Formats: sequence, C-alpha cells, structure tokens
Amino acid sequence: MAAFTVPDAVSFEQAIALSQSLLDQIEQGKLAETEIEPAIAALVASENGARGFFVTYLSDDRPFADPPTAAIIAALKTSPDVVSPLLVKNLAMSTAMAIAHRRNQNEDLAQGSDRVQSRSTQLIQALPSSQLQEQAQALAESIDTSTGAYQPFLQRWGYDPDQRQAIRRVLEQTGLLQMTNDE
Repeated sequence: MAAFTVPDAVSFEQAIALSQSLLDQIEQGKLAETEIEPAIAALVASENGARGFFVTYLSDDRPFADPPTAAIIAALKTSPDVVSPLLVKNLAMSTAMAIAHRRNQNEDLAQGSDRVQSRSTQLIQALPSSQLQEQAQALAESIDTSTGAYQPFLQRWGYDPDQRQAIRRVLEQTGLLQMTNDE
C-alpha cells in the first residue's frame, strides 16, 4: 500500500474523495493505526481538507467510526485552529437539521443528522481545548444576542428560535459552556 498523501492545495471535493478512500482503507484493515494519524492530520491541516474530512467522517454510516479511535483524536489535535470552528459548526448544523427533517417527517435524514451530532459531540468531548470552548462561547453569544461572530452563520442558514435554542442546549450538554444563566 502506497503512503496516503494529501496535496498541499487540496480542494474540498478532493478532500471528500480522499476521506472516503481513507475510510474505505481503514474499514478494510489496509492502514495501520500509525498510518491513520498522519493521513488525517494532513487532511485537517487546511480548512478545505478538514471540511472534506468532517463531511465524510461525521456522516458515514459505517459503525467503525464510533467511538473515534486514538489515532483520529491525535490527528485532530494537530490543527485546533482549523478543527475547532468546524466541529462547533457541524454540531450546530446537525442539531438544527435534525429538527428541520423531523418537521418535514423525514426520519431517515433526521437520523443522519443525529449521527453527525453524536459524532461531533464525541469528538468535542475527546478534544477539550480553549479553542473549542471559545468557539462554543462565541456561538452561544450569537444565539443569545443576535450579534457577534456567529450571527452571519446563523442568518445564512436561517435557523429559527427553536433551532437556535436546541443548538444552545447541545452546546451546554458538551460541557463547553460555563453555566451563566439559570444557575
């Protein structure tokens, strides 16, 4: 098996294809744990690579991704500035989309969003960092005040008050938010 390589200027589409190939190789036992960590670390070193990895890994329906392996956690720790905002956004988006899918009576899609939410939560809890906490706090602030760093994100996706409160609750459940209200 040739070494798994990621181009320096990987596109989002290339990162999805590389991530799919990587997951296939992991499932088939073609990559040793010692090869998995540098491959994922190379992917998550850039925003396109990390976005492609998360789109693929978080939504993959194969059970081998639960729970994340030590190699996956170690790889994600190599790029906290890239990984942290993407994990927080994936947690938010999957939470809001599960609500939207259930409103539309599409339980299959809702369960897919639940899987992304669960995996995002597992990764967040396995990667405690100040960057993750800062991102979660910034998102909660935007939910609470309708201003701040995440307000454009919330507006772009059109999340309604129920979805925003569900996102806030799931952020609290991850343990990333200090309880400041309702204590």
